[in-house]
Amino acid sequence: MAYIGRGIENLVNTQKLDAITPSTATGAGPYNLTKDSVAFVPASADQLIISINGVIQYGNFTVNSSTVTFDAALTDSDVCDFIYQMGTGLLTTPVDGSVNTVQLANNAVTTAKILDANVTNAKLTNSSITINGSAVALGGTVTIGETKPTITSVSPNTITNSQTSITITGTNFVNGINVEAIATNGAIVQADTVTFNSATSVSAAFTITTDGTYYLRLENPDGNAVRSSTALLTVSDAPTWSTAAGSLGSAAAGSAISFTVAATSDSAVTYAKTSGTFPGGVTIDSNTGVISGTESGATSETIYSFTITATDAEGQTADRAFSITITVGINNGGQFN
Repeated sequence: MAYIGRGIENLVNTQKLDAITPSTATGAGPYNLTKDSVAFVPASADQLIISINGVIQYGNFTVNSSTVTFDAALTDSDVCDFIYQMGTGLLTTPVDGSVNTVQLANNAVTTAKILDANVTNAKLTNSSITINGSAVALGGTVTIGETKPTITSVSPNTITNSQTSITITGTNFVNGINVEAIATNGAIVQADTVTFNSATSVSAAFTITTDGTYYLRLENPDGNAVRSSTALLTVSDAPTWSTAAGSLGSAAAGSAISFTVAATSDSAVTYAKTSGTFPGGVTIDSNTGVISGTESGATSETIYSFTITATDAEGQTADRAFSITITVGINNGGQFN
């Protein structure tokens, strides 16, 4: 009896394919399987019902992708009545590239699926993000490196409490860089002024009232910063002379001489004659500042002028000019009648 109701193609999990056209030239096949003139890939040969000349074919054909090949050759006189895919065929894997955005429900793709190893970079490269002004594909590899400044050296490395400019050398300096001195107790002193010389040189003027050693910290406007691993800057009082400049006194030629010069600082002070001339036979003790010896060589009154440099343990110096006068007595006698 006739079937009354909806067509079989409307039943669940059933699809009606386009009928093939048997031909003597093609023979057993392969014949293209299509639905609405679009290539169709069945789940398997077992899912297909093919009727040729009113006879249901079963087990006498094979399927390869979207083609079917029969065990026996067909001819021009044969007629394909219909082709249906039945059962679970509708649950087969979609054809490559056939799933679009509209087929996906909102929120259907979760983070877990995005992180799955089967989601390849190739599927992500159609989108990109921008890092530091450059577009980077989501499936690409991004290396984000920080360009931090570095410190190589500072000159001078010892300053007094008066405002002093130092030059810091290093790398990756940027105009607008900030410079700080950090005491070993954590106190921070901001540079009075900072001058950007180049990517490798910065000048900073400091007025630091507390003696001690200081780390240096430099920070670029983008927040990248460096702090020296050691205390590079020393703040120390330079030597101060307690002996007045000028003449230390006089001594007779050939006599023993002893004069003392003195300077004070926050560390040990040493002394040295850095210019001028001592009387013959006279030297200075570098540790005590005593100028002594037995004068030799003077034949007439002579003023010996010289400069003594006081140097403290931090290498700071102070110069002072002194003199010693050597006198010569009257050695020739005379007789008057």
